[in-house]
Amino acid sequence: MKRILGAIAAGVVAFSGIYALAASLNVSSNTLGAGVATVASCQATAVTVTYPAADLTYQVASPGPGYVVSGATVTGVASTCNSVNAQVTLYGTGGTALASSPVTSTGTTGSFTVAFASPASANLVTNVAVVIGG
Repeated sequence: MKRILGAIAAGVVAFSGIYALAASLNVSSNTLGAGVATVASCQATAVTVTYPAADLTYQVASPGPGYVVSGATVTGVASTCNSVNAQVTLYGTGGTALASSPVTSTGTTGSFTVAFASPASANLVTNVAVVIGG
């Protein structure tokens, strides 16, 4: 009986410690942790992503043969999103990331460009994601 009571007491103490640790996690728009926080959006409308002719080239070598996307232009960025970090990612079927590029500042003109370190085959691109802020 003493063993059962001892095991129950140890379980209560362990659970209390875990609960106290979880209660001390803080989440905000500037930090990352385990939890959920609602953050304000600086962009209320959709942006447009285009691939300028200079960023579409034909390659025979890998990842070709075919056209590859080496960069993109994002337009329609709200002034409330000026000078914040961004990330542009090109996706293929099944949600596979094909190319991604961080942007240290969206600038102040309502548009910004990205250059992908590893170009993606244009025929494989099915979606693009633009994350502004954070």
